[in-house]
Amino acid sequence: MIIAANFKTNHARESTAAYLDALEFFLNTSGIKSDIRVYPPFTALLRGDLYPNVKIGAQNFYPAINGAYTGEIGAQQLDEFCIKNVLIGHSERRIVLKETQDFIAKKYTFALSNDWEIIYCIGEPKEVRDNGFEAVMEYLWAEFDGIDINYQNLSVAYEPIWAIGTGVSAQTEDIAEVLDRLKDKLKSTPLLYGGSVNTENLQSIISLKSCDGVLVGNAALEAANFCKLIQIAQK
Repeated sequence: MIIAANFKTNHARESTAAYLDALEFFLNTSGIKSDIRVYPPFTALLRGDLYPNVKIGAQNFYPAINGAYTGEIGAQQLDEFCIKNVLIGHSERRIVLKETQDFIAKKYTFALSNDWEIIYCIGEPKEVRDNGFEAVMEYLWAEFDGIDINYQNLSVAYEPIWAIGTGVSAQTEDIAEVLDRLKDKLKSTPLLYGGSVNTENLQSIISLKSCDGVLVGNAALEAANFCKLIQIAQK
Protein backbone atom coordinates (compact mmCIF):
# COMPACT_ATOMS: atom_id res chain seq x y z
CA MET A 1 0.00 0.00 0.00
CA ILE A 2 1.39 3.40 -1.05
CA ILE A 3 0.27 6.41 0.99
CA ALA A 4 1.71 9.63 -0.46
CA ALA A 5 1.41 13.26 0.64
CA ASN A 6 1.81 16.05 -1.91
CA PHE A 7 2.47 19.37 -0.15
CA LYS A 8 2.23 21.38 -3.40
CA THR A 9 3.14 25.02 -2.55
CA ASN A 10 2.72 24.58 1.19
CA HIS A 11 5.15 24.28 4.12
CA ALA A 12 8.65 25.66 4.55
CA ARG A 13 11.84 23.99 5.76
CA GLU A 14 11.15 24.27 9.51
CA SER A 15 7.56 23.06 9.33
CA THR A 16 8.54 20.25 6.94
CA ALA A 17 11.25 19.08 9.35
CA ALA A 18 8.75 19.07 12.22
CA TYR A 19 6.23 17.19 10.05
CA LEU A 20 8.75 14.53 9.02
CA ASP A 21 10.03 14.14 12.60
CA ALA A 22 6.46 13.54 13.80
CA LEU A 23 5.75 11.15 10.93
CA GLU A 24 8.96 9.18 11.48
CA PHE A 25 8.19 8.87 15.21
CA PHE A 26 4.67 7.66 14.46
CA LEU A 27 5.89 5.04 11.99
CA ASN A 28 8.61 3.85 14.37
CA THR A 29 6.25 3.46 17.32
CA SER A 30 3.29 2.04 15.38
CA GLY A 31 5.25 -0.57 13.47
CA ILE A 32 3.38 0.31 10.26
CA LYS A 33 5.36 -0.75 7.19
CA SER A 34 3.37 0.74 4.32
CA ASP A 35 5.18 2.60 1.53
CA ILE A 36 4.96 6.17 2.86
CA ARG A 37 6.00 9.06 0.59
CA VAL A 38 6.12 12.83 1.13
CA TYR A 39 6.62 15.45 -1.59
CA PRO A 40 7.62 18.85 -0.12
CA PRO A 41 8.34 21.99 -2.16
CA PHE A 42 11.95 22.38 -3.35
CA THR A 43 12.95 24.89 -0.66
CA ALA A 44 11.81 22.49 2.05
CA LEU A 45 13.60 19.36 0.78
CA LEU A 46 15.50 17.46 3.46
CA ARG A 47 17.91 14.58 2.99
CA GLY A 48 15.96 11.45 2.26
CA ASP A 49 18.41 9.24 4.15
CA LEU A 50 17.52 10.98 7.45
CA TYR A 51 14.06 9.38 7.48
CA PRO A 52 14.34 5.60 6.96
CA ASN A 53 10.56 5.00 7.14
CA VAL A 54 9.61 7.77 4.70
CA LYS A 55 10.47 8.26 1.05
CA ILE A 56 10.99 11.96 0.38
CA GLY A 57 10.33 12.91 -3.22
CA ALA A 58 10.35 15.87 -5.59
CA GLN A 59 7.17 17.38 -6.98
CA ASN A 60 9.00 18.43 -10.14
CA PHE A 61 12.39 18.52 -11.88
CA TYR A 62 13.97 19.51 -15.17
CA PRO A 63 15.14 16.54 -17.29
CA ALA A 64 18.85 17.32 -17.10
CA ILE A 65 21.71 16.68 -14.72
CA ASN A 66 22.52 20.41 -14.65
CA GLY A 67 22.89 23.23 -17.15
CA ALA A 68 21.54 26.60 -18.30
CA TYR A 69 17.94 26.19 -17.13
CA THR A 70 17.25 29.26 -15.02
CA GLY A 71 14.90 28.58 -12.13
CA GLU A 72 14.90 24.81 -12.60
CA ILE A 73 16.13 21.89 -10.49
CA GLY A 74 18.07 19.04 -12.10
CA ALA A 75 19.41 15.66 -11.04
CA GLN A 76 22.55 17.19 -9.51
CA GLN A 77 20.44 19.15 -7.04
CA LEU A 78 18.16 16.20 -6.21
CA ASP A 79 21.16 13.92 -5.71
CA GLU A 80 22.41 16.28 -2.99
CA PHE A 81 19.26 15.43 -1.01
CA CYS A 82 19.33 11.70 -1.89
CA ILE A 83 16.05 12.14 -3.77
CA LYS A 84 15.18 9.18 -5.99
CA ASN A 85 11.42 9.58 -6.08
CA VAL A 86 9.45 12.02 -8.27
CA LEU A 87 5.99 13.06 -9.37
CA ILE A 88 5.41 13.47 -13.11
CA GLY A 89 2.36 14.60 -15.06
CA HIS A 90 0.31 16.21 -12.29
CA SER A 91 -2.65 18.04 -13.83
CA GLU A 92 -1.64 21.31 -12.16
CA ARG A 93 1.60 21.20 -14.12
CA ARG A 94 -0.18 20.17 -17.30
CA ILE A 95 -2.81 22.92 -17.03
CA VAL A 96 -1.31 25.76 -14.98
CA LEU A 97 2.33 25.36 -16.05
CA LYS A 98 1.41 24.29 -19.62
CA GLU A 99 3.56 21.14 -19.69
CA THR A 100 2.91 19.28 -22.94
CA GLN A 101 2.71 15.52 -23.28
CA ASP A 102 5.98 15.57 -25.24
CA PHE A 103 7.77 17.36 -22.40
CA ILE A 104 6.19 15.12 -19.78
CA ALA A 105 7.38 12.08 -21.73
CA LYS A 106 10.88 13.59 -21.86
CA LYS A 107 10.86 14.02 -18.08
CA TYR A 108 9.61 10.46 -17.69
CA THR A 109 12.38 9.03 -19.88
CA PHE A 110 14.99 11.00 -17.94
CA ALA A 111 13.66 9.75 -14.59
CA LEU A 112 13.61 6.19 -15.93
CA SER A 113 17.24 6.51 -17.08
CA ASN A 114 18.16 7.48 -13.50
CA ASP A 115 16.23 4.57 -11.96
CA TRP A 116 14.03 6.94 -9.97
CA GLU A 117 10.73 5.83 -8.55
CA ILE A 118 7.93 7.56 -10.44
CA ILE A 119 4.36 8.37 -9.55
CA TYR A 120 2.87 9.22 -12.93
CA CYS A 121 -0.33 11.27 -12.71
CA ILE A 122 -3.25 11.11 -15.12
CA GLY A 123 -6.77 12.51 -14.98
CA GLU A 124 -9.63 13.93 -17.00
CA PRO A 125 -11.45 17.30 -16.83
CA LYS A 126 -15.15 17.53 -16.01
CA GLU A 127 -16.21 18.06 -19.64
CA VAL A 128 -14.61 14.74 -20.60
CA ARG A 129 -16.19 12.93 -17.66
CA ASP A 130 -19.58 14.29 -18.74
CA ASN A 131 -19.13 12.54 -22.11
CA GLY A 132 -19.06 9.10 -20.48
CA PHE A 133 -16.65 6.37 -19.45
CA GLU A 134 -15.20 5.55 -22.86
CA ALA A 135 -14.40 9.24 -23.44
CA VAL A 136 -12.60 9.25 -20.09
CA MET A 137 -10.50 6.23 -20.99
CA GLU A 138 -9.62 7.63 -24.42
CA TYR A 139 -8.41 10.80 -22.71
CA LEU A 140 -6.40 8.87 -20.10
CA TRP A 141 -4.74 6.55 -22.61
CA ALA A 142 -3.57 9.62 -24.57
CA GLU A 143 -1.70 10.71 -21.44
CA PHE A 144 0.45 7.60 -21.78
CA ASP A 145 1.87 8.70 -25.15
CA GLY A 146 5.65 8.34 -24.94
CA ILE A 147 5.45 6.60 -21.54
CA ASP A 148 7.09 3.20 -20.98
CA ILE A 149 4.42 1.43 -18.92
CA ASN A 150 6.71 -1.55 -18.34
CA TYR A 151 9.10 0.42 -16.13
CA GLN A 152 9.43 -1.51 -12.86
CA ASN A 153 9.64 1.59 -10.62
CA LEU A 154 6.38 3.07 -11.91
CA SER A 155 3.19 3.76 -10.01
CA VAL A 156 0.22 5.47 -11.67
CA ALA A 157 -2.03 7.95 -9.85
CA TYR A 158 -5.50 8.47 -11.27
CA GLU A 159 -6.61 11.96 -10.25
CA PRO A 160 -9.73 13.28 -11.99
CA ILE A 161 -9.01 16.99 -12.44
CA TRP A 162 -12.48 18.04 -11.30
CA ALA A 163 -11.90 16.34 -7.92
CA ILE A 164 -8.48 17.81 -7.06
CA GLY A 165 -8.70 20.28 -4.21
CA THR A 166 -12.44 20.73 -4.65
CA GLY A 167 -13.60 18.64 -1.71
CA VAL A 168 -15.60 16.51 -4.14
CA SER A 169 -14.15 13.05 -4.62
CA ALA A 170 -15.21 10.80 -7.47
CA GLN A 171 -17.81 8.17 -6.63
CA THR A 172 -16.23 4.86 -5.65
CA GLU A 173 -17.93 3.05 -8.52
CA ASP A 174 -16.43 5.56 -10.98
CA ILE A 175 -12.97 5.17 -9.42
CA ALA A 176 -13.29 1.39 -9.52
CA GLU A 177 -14.33 1.40 -13.18
CA VAL A 178 -11.28 3.45 -14.22
CA LEU A 179 -8.78 1.58 -12.02
CA ASP A 180 -10.06 -1.80 -13.20
CA ARG A 181 -9.63 -0.77 -16.85
CA LEU A 182 -6.14 0.60 -16.14
CA LYS A 183 -5.19 -2.61 -14.30
CA ASP A 184 -6.17 -4.70 -17.32
CA LYS A 185 -3.39 -3.02 -19.29
CA LEU A 186 -0.88 -1.98 -16.64
CA LYS A 187 -0.96 -5.38 -14.89
CA SER A 188 1.27 -5.31 -11.79
CA THR A 189 1.86 -1.54 -11.81
CA PRO A 190 0.55 -0.07 -8.52
CA LEU A 191 -2.48 2.16 -9.05
CA LEU A 192 -3.25 5.08 -6.75
CA TYR A 193 -6.23 7.37 -6.48
CA GLY A 194 -6.01 11.09 -5.77
CA GLY A 195 -8.63 13.82 -5.62
CA SER A 196 -10.09 15.14 -2.35
CA VAL A 197 -9.06 12.02 -0.39
CA ASN A 198 -9.79 12.43 3.32
CA THR A 199 -10.35 10.43 6.51
CA GLU A 200 -14.04 9.94 5.68
CA ASN A 201 -13.64 8.42 2.21
CA LEU A 202 -10.21 6.76 2.42
CA GLN A 203 -11.42 3.36 3.60
CA SER A 204 -13.95 2.96 0.81
CA ILE A 205 -11.36 4.00 -1.79
CA ILE A 206 -8.52 1.72 -0.72
CA SER A 207 -10.92 -1.19 -0.37
CA LEU A 208 -11.40 -1.20 -4.13
CA LYS A 209 -9.95 -4.27 -5.83
CA SER A 210 -7.59 -2.40 -8.16
CA CYS A 211 -6.54 0.37 -5.75
CA ASP A 212 -3.02 0.09 -4.33
CA GLY A 213 -2.86 3.40 -2.48
CA VAL A 214 -3.60 7.11 -2.51
CA LEU A 215 -1.96 10.42 -3.36
CA VAL A 216 -3.27 12.99 -0.88
CA GLY A 217 -3.12 16.78 -1.01
CA ASN A 218 -4.96 19.04 1.45
CA ALA A 219 -5.85 16.28 3.91
CA ALA A 220 -2.16 15.43 4.35
CA LEU A 221 -0.84 18.92 5.09
CA GLU A 222 -0.94 18.32 8.85
CA ALA A 223 1.22 15.48 10.17
CA ALA A 224 -1.41 14.30 12.65
CA ASN A 225 -4.04 13.99 9.94
CA PHE A 226 -1.65 12.18 7.59
CA CYS A 227 -0.84 9.72 10.39
CA LYS A 228 -4.56 9.14 10.85
CA LEU A 229 -4.89 8.42 7.12
CA ILE A 230 -2.04 5.92 7.37
CA GLN A 231 -3.73 4.21 10.32
CA ILE A 232 -6.99 3.89 8.39
CA ALA A 233 -5.14 2.45 5.40
CA GLN A 234 -3.33 -0.05 7.59
CA LYS A 235 -6.60 -1.36 9.00
